[in-house]
Amino acid sequence: QVQLVESGGGLVQAGGSLRLSCAASGSIFSINAMGWYRQAPGKQRELVAAITSGGSTNYADSVKGRFTISRDNAKNTVYLQMNSLKPEDTAVYYCNADFRTYGSLDYLDAWGQGTLVTVSS
Repeated sequence: QVQLVESGGGLVQAGGSLRLSCAASGSIFSINAMGWYRQAPGKQRELVAAITSGGSTNYADSVKGRFTISRDNAKNTVYLQMNSLKPEDTAVYYCNADFRTYGSLDYLDAWGQGTLVTVSS
């Protein structure tokens, strides 16, 4: 059983900053990619940012230059620093991890429960 627990969401004014954290726990042998997705009301879930175990990153065009993803491999934790927030960043943000458990060669997918980010204008 692997769990992802997110924290750091909340209400912020436009132009402000928030930092999201997501810690993975359970029977984890290794984690490949970790990422953040978001889903706004009435819209599909979309990738915000992702980071590999080696530190390579990928961002949605809409957040490039404003958001920074990072991870602490020793803590199985991924972070999302969000600066210059806009009202259109309002969404539920979900953490995702691509992981292997002990004794398995297959990678599995885990999702957090989501954390709400609301940006007021």
